[in-house]
Amino acid sequence: MIKLKYRTGLKDMPSYDVVERDWDIKVNANESNMNLPPIIEDRLMARLASVAFNRYPNEQVELLAEQIADNFRLDKENILIANGSSEILEKLFFAFGGRGRKIVYPQPSFSMYKIYAKFSASIGVPVDLNDDYTFNASDFVNAVKENKASLAVICSPNNPTGTKIPMADIEYVAKNIDCALVIDEAYVEFDGESAMRFLKDYPHLMIARTFSKAYGLASARVGYLIADKKIIEMVGKACMPYHVNVLSAITADIVYQMRDEYIPRIQMTVAERKRISEQLSKIDGITVYPSATNFILIKYDKAVALNEYLENIGIGVRSFGNAPRLENCLRISMGTRPENDAVYKAIKDFVESQN
Repeated sequence: MIKLKYRTGLKDMPSYDVVERDWDIKVNANESNMNLPPIIEDRLMARLASVAFNRYPNEQVELLAEQIADNFRLDKENILIANGSSEILEKLFFAFGGRGRKIVYPQPSFSMYKIYAKFSASIGVPVDLNDDYTFNASDFVNAVKENKASLAVICSPNNPTGTKIPMADIEYVAKNIDCALVIDEAYVEFDGESAMRFLKDYPHLMIARTFSKAYGLASARVGYLIADKKIIEMVGKACMPYHVNVLSAITADIVYQMRDEYIPRIQMTVAERKRISEQLSKIDGITVYPSATNFILIKYDKAVALNEYLENIGIGVRSFGNAPRLENCLRISMGTRPENDAVYKAIKDFVESQN
């Protein structure tokens, strides 16, 4: 019998939970609950008719990079297109990490940071947020310095807490560390304030963004990195040739051209987030954390039972189980207004039944 020799440590590698069900209401993955606007779908279908499927997608990917660069008054060489901001972050962990190197990130934050650190043979150094999930800039800087980190990662607004990190704190970190620093801005469109303003003053700073959230392209998997040209060149070496497919590149290109079409959707999501936050905060026993994203994090001492109840009636939210610093927490993405009303009512009904 042949014994396959997997890489050491692979068996014990944590996995990202992607198990899904056919939910009646699906608000567990921070996706948009609306598909492409009809005008964008029409334009996409027309453009796909002329795609040369027998050719590699260099031209389409470069067109997208040029368009993003023009918007920020940068050069195409300042942009790296990838399969979602998740791939961008993975490649940064590989490019700046490695055996014995340390990478610092907040906790709780995007769960993949820990996994990327392990895959890149790096040492992940989580830095606890404050009890109210606000960011402590001095603690973070001290951790970077004490660990002689090669990369620091900040998610703002932060997932899964929803909390916004003040721009002054981000600049403080950029000014006081001497390693690569990436700001994960996957949810920036729901907040509107970006660390882009600091790029010219801090060449070690990078911005990672995605089309998956505000632009509803989770299935297409497109993201981009904005950084100094030398960083883009080096991180690009960690990417496979032609790693972004032509269908995704074209879709993202059209969406970016017509991104103003998404402004009403983004505004609606923000309005719904505020409305539902206010309603949930009036329920006894529910703590609602401030959010600058398309989701809300709540804490409830019977969160496990509440999640089971929601599952039984066909509502999927994100439960964190016993994840560090997220005990008794549930994350609820914003859906359509009727979906949000149904989720609120279900939570209210369950809590009242426990009193």
